[in-house]
Amino acid sequence: MNDSFPGEEESIIAWLLGKDDPSVRYFTLTKLLGKGADDAEAVAARKAIMKKGAVPEILALQGEDGAWGSPASFYTDKYAGTVWQLIMLAELGADGSDAGVRRACDFILENSQDKESGAFSMHASAKAGGGRHGDVIPCLTGNMACSLIKLGYGQDERVARSIEWICEYQLADDGDGNPPVAWPYERFDMCWGRHSCHMGVVKSLKALAAIRKDERSGKVEAKIEELAEFLLAHRVHLKSHDLTKVAKPGWLKFGFPLMYQTDALEILCVLKDLDIRDPRMSEALAAVAEKRGGDGRWKMQNSFNGKTLVDVEKRGEASKWITARALYVQGAALA
Repeated sequence: MNDSFPGEEESIIAWLLGKDDPSVRYFTLTKLLGKGADDAEAVAARKAIMKKGAVPEILALQGEDGAWGSPASFYTDKYAGTVWQLIMLAELGADGSDAGVRRACDFILENSQDKESGAFSMHASAKAGGGRHGDVIPCLTGNMACSLIKLGYGQDERVARSIEWICEYQLADDGDGNPPVAWPYERFDMCWGRHSCHMGVVKSLKALAAIRKDERSGKVEAKIEELAEFLLAHRVHLKSHDLTKVAKPGWLKFGFPLMYQTDALEILCVLKDLDIRDPRMSEALAAVAEKRGGDGRWKMQNSFNGKTLVDVEKRGEASKWITARALYVQGAALA
């Protein structure tokens, strides 16, 4: 057992390493115990992900066209459409070389990605093909870019275009000025407005964090710094203009997967992935610590179970995913 988890922590790590959930096992091996993706245990866990648990259950429901349900409702069928299954597959560590996973990725690229801009849209364009130009939104673009990178499409030029879009268009406006009025800002005030939507910022940053550090361009690094500073100015989950108040109470009810929503734990995970250490994370880290139960585990408090095609754990019960992620972020020492 890793020396970083002495005493009681060892029993928690042993629980997370149980073979009943190979996705959590893989996350624990690589993120908590620091094993490389080529480590024998990690390789075995990755293979098991495709054979047992939520991933094969999701893929078993996929259509031959790569979609789930109605192809046209890939986004609007919440949370059973193709967009949401792709997010789940990526979060659960699915193998991007699997034929079904690749069909799903190709379907999204062909039907949701706006050919003109590279961003991802809520609807397909009947005239131009690809995603409808007027319906691109930031949280979807970030989620799809992140998922595609995790599933092995990081070198695809179409995904590179979506990253370029994030770098050019994703705002980190803290309500201090008027937002731009040109496309894509003029349509969805909830996404842009005078204060950038947290979800758009988080999912965009999550996509940039998924890029290998040695493959990040200067533009990507600059955007990472900009978006991370926005989140740090909010102390992760507080109102930046009144740090005595939580921005949204739901952000302290941890869940997985979060689809287009976010919470303090996910934001901390993204910052940890970027090796960001900042005293302004302390309030959020303390909030995570306070959620730990007497048994040393964290519960799932927020869930889309019942709305998704396949459920992940149970709300109100001890959660391997929340526990693993909480332990992961607590390893981030403050500067």
